[in-house]
Amino acid sequence: MRNLLLVAKREYLEQIRGRAFRITTILVPALFGVLIGVMILAGRSASGAKHIVIASNDAALADAVRTQFLAHDQSKSQIDVLAPVTLAERPGLIDQVKVKSIDGFLWIDAPVGKNPTAIYESQTSGDFITNARLGSSLNHALVRRRLAASGIQSENVDDLLKDVDIDTRTVNKQGKEVKSNAMSSFWKGYAMAILLSMTTMIYGMNVARSIIQEKTSRIFEVMLATAKPSDLLAGKLIGIGAVGLTQIGIWVVAAIAIGGSVAATMLSGQMDMHFSWVEGVSFPAYFVLGYLLYASLFAGLAASCETEQELQMYTPLAALPIWLSFALIVLVMNNPNSLLSVAASLFPATAPIIMMLRIGSEIPPFWQFAASFGIMILSIWGVLWVSSRLYRVGILMYGKRATLPELVRWLRYS
Repeated sequence: MRNLLLVAKREYLEQIRGRAFRITTILVPALFGVLIGVMILAGRSASGAKHIVIASNDAALADAVRTQFLAHDQSKSQIDVLAPVTLAERPGLIDQVKVKSIDGFLWIDAPVGKNPTAIYESQTSGDFITNARLGSSLNHALVRRRLAASGIQSENVDDLLKDVDIDTRTVNKQGKEVKSNAMSSFWKGYAMAILLSMTTMIYGMNVARSIIQEKTSRIFEVMLATAKPSDLLAGKLIGIGAVGLTQIGIWVVAAIAIGGSVAATMLSGQMDMHFSWVEGVSFPAYFVLGYLLYASLFAGLAASCETEQELQMYTPLAALPIWLSFALIVLVMNNPNSLLSVAASLFPATAPIIMMLRIGSEIPPFWQFAASFGIMILSIWGVLWVSSRLYRVGILMYGKRATLPELVRWLRYS
């Protein structure tokens, strides 16, 4: 135990005193803040001011579409109406798009007694937001015209088509209604998942790099004179894991300290994020379990590799469960209690991220937490059992590539 604690202390102090720890502790939250700010600003101005022409053989319909578009436009776009027009005038509009004198034009062909057809011509096919807004404006204008044609007065048409905002609430286990926000739940779960995956992978890789560096420098041959291989591996896992918890603790304290600042209020005003005690307890618990699982896996890989370049070739395979977790993010947030969501939250390699995503949307039942923790602990024990045996033999193996039959022999040697 004494040797284990000495190794853990050495790893912890070496990481804490390093320049990389100080830089990442400051830069990571700063970069996240910048990223969130950019995303909010980009969302507000996703469809910037445009110069669009609405051309139609029906002047009244074109004016109605323009009115509808500008009624919900916050980007101060310039919308011109060209009506009535003939088909011969369309090439001229295409030329204006080509020379970029306009951003695009909506061509509406409205035959008498038939449904109109519409084509939007623009410089790019990626401006789906403007396309969707033009489509919505055209459809609203057509509905207004049809209601008016049926004899309904214009002021009554406005009342009939008035939008209604939906107040989203969830019902907790006590049967009480709790106000919620779908977007804030999504981003809260996503932020916790990406922070968890990033820190778990970073510190898991730190364990692997430490093993490779000490293996190539032959320092292990000196350390093995006073400590057992199992103590060296356990000490590395505990020491580097404590570094990760320290860094996350610093970020949490800093977030609480600046939580009332003007910048934080501006960023969180629309998100309205609130964290429950379940999230506060689950996040460090899943960080520790996820770190131990991936760090043990990386330790076994590092013991079987000769160089850091060889280790990097296996890293994508080890990170595959994390990529799978984020591939399921939409399903998990929309239906957190589906069979696939529950199965992914119990599968040990994806459980930390998937469970945090589920918590961000809805608190799972207690038995699922218990099952998830239990399966992860058993999996960690199994991976540690294999990795420790590979570690005992692999740290002293030089100049020989570890094939699969060779790894099986290493397990028998130990």
